[in-house]
Amino acid sequence: MRVLLSGGTGLIGRALCDQWRLQGHDLIVWSRTPEQVPALCGEGVRGVAQLEELGDIELDAVVNLAGAPIADRPWTRKRKALLWDSRIHLTERLVDWLGTLNHTPAVLVSGSAVGWYGDGGEHPLSEDCAPISNDFASQLCVAWEESAQRAESLGMRVVMVRTGLVLAGDGGFLQRLLPSFRLGLGARLGSGRQWMPWIHLQDEIALIDFLLQHPSASGPYNACAPQPVRNAEFTQALAGTLHRPAFLAVPAALLRLGLGEMSGLLLGGQKALPGRLQGEGFVFRFNDLQAALADLLD
Repeated sequence: MRVLLSGGTGLIGRALCDQWRLQGHDLIVWSRTPEQVPALCGEGVRGVAQLEELGDIELDAVVNLAGAPIADRPWTRKRKALLWDSRIHLTERLVDWLGTLNHTPAVLVSGSAVGWYGDGGEHPLSEDCAPISNDFASQLCVAWEESAQRAESLGMRVVMVRTGLVLAGDGGFLQRLLPSFRLGLGARLGSGRQWMPWIHLQDEIALIDFLLQHPSASGPYNACAPQPVRNAEFTQALAGTLHRPAFLAVPAALLRLGLGEMSGLLLGGQKALPGRLQGEGFVFRFNDLQAALADLLD
């Protein structure tokens, strides 16, 4: 299978490349730094800076994961513009280019996030729920999915992967928490009652492959473990895995003061459930948070 990836040098993209290279697939990564692609994604993976370099190529599938990190820095007007361009405008350029090909790929798997729902409070969120709130993160995901859905007009099967917090041993948000937690300075955020939909990186890779390979899969899928946890529970689980205490709390007012609008990512949450994935036969390897953390950190 010949697959084009955007965002292939990110955490999820690199793991996908590792798996698909072993399976013998032909991989191409669309990247701003194509010269770094073989080192980051594996020997034999081709990097291109411009889609036009590929000519009238025949592709079997496209996986669109590109997007600047949403929680790395406060949402200034400039940062919001970058987040929008790296998701919506990039996806629009990708779909426009796909429309120029004589041989249209069968499927587009496009990134999204559980932030699509906004702050869901206590509502259990399945894929047929409407957005609960209209914050910036929700607007971003809604527009991102709408941009990807344009590929349906080309005859492509379109899948949107609404990913939760990805747990990985060598990157992602977990690595940003470890230094403070290892010092015994782990802290719940605000009340700690907000839901944290999480997923082990291995399950994230497996479900993307599952959705790519199943011709009946289309539309949105919640990519998160079947057992979401609250922030307080996550804090205690991570501290316990590291054999450290976690008695501290960061006041919500302090987070709002320091992070502004972006504090909503930390103080809100989603009780997102992977109903469609399970209904279509996908089996999670890691259902329990303690088991997932132990696998990554012990």
